[in-house]
Amino acid sequence: MYFDAGTISFPGLGIEGINPSRTLPFTIFGKEIYYYGLIIALGFLLAILYAKKRVKEFGTNFDLVTDAILFAVPAAIICARIYYVIFRWDLYKDNPISALYIWQGGIAIYGGVIGAILGLLLFAKLKKQKLTPYLDIMALGLLIGQLIGRWGNFFNREAFGAEIFNDFFLRMGIEEADGVVRYWHPTFLYESLWNLAGFILLHFLSKKRKYDGQTFLQYVAWYGLGRVWIEGLRTDSLYITGTELRVSQLLAGVSFVLAVGVMLYIRLYKNPDGSRMLVNRPAEPASEAAEAEPADETGEPAEEAAEETAEPEETAETAEDAAVSPEEDR
Repeated sequence: MYFDAGTISFPGLGIEGINPSRTLPFTIFGKEIYYYGLIIALGFLLAILYAKKRVKEFGTNFDLVTDAILFAVPAAIICARIYYVIFRWDLYKDNPISALYIWQGGIAIYGGVIGAILGLLLFAKLKKQKLTPYLDIMALGLLIGQLIGRWGNFFNREAFGAEIFNDFFLRMGIEEADGVVRYWHPTFLYESLWNLAGFILLHFLSKKRKYDGQTFLQYVAWYGLGRVWIEGLRTDSLYITGTELRVSQLLAGVSFVLAVGVMLYIRLYKNPDGSRMLVNRPAEPASEAAEAEPADETGEPAEEAAEETAEPEETAETAEDAAVSPEEDR
């Protein structure tokens, strides 16, 4: 659902007469700047700052996370566009080249999630990194980006839900050209609040995770559960061609079931204790050549060399790269 004009109100919250503009009140080099893009950029920036603060808790560093972002973000943008175009091919079939005009709008979050996962897979392969800790970091960043980015839909006057005919306290009123105010489900707001709750929950749960990939699975389950019912309210859903099935609602339901299934399997049959997580891996032993100090005149190695080459404690475990392989979100 998209409305081009008219004031917006949230009577249940005591908010009246909002008339948001789609663009900033100035141009840059003659180009209009849309609030939608600005809000997406803000969400992306905050996600990066959050990741920078917590990378060490996941056993990596910000340089590697930056590399991972350079793989994930372009792939996310491309796949978000492809996902939308596939399920709205009717808009592009007469002029296929217009599918490349991404600045005219038309991306899908689930497509972006799929692209980000593929980008991280490529990053992990090329950089020889364990994938799942980066999926965990990505999951928390996605929740930040999504809870903020959904407000771009507000400025665009889109992604609203079905009409409401009662006094539901979160109903959103939109004044139409004839002055009549009709009320709708503000599904962009529902999803933003759902993602905010999910971020707060997963932020604390991630501090107690027992295996790499656990936070990502929790994200897939949480977002899928919320998207199932929110998508059912929307009037602008993407549908599987020739059916009445909302593609994102179906994908959300399937991903929720798979994520919960994988978590239960790991909990019941693996019972991880956290010792195999990347952050708990012991440092790789340095080579003897790098560690050894020059021998003294008597031919005995220096004391420091003896200490550095001492055997590790018997209780130390050698962690393995045991990557959890959750099902992809979309």
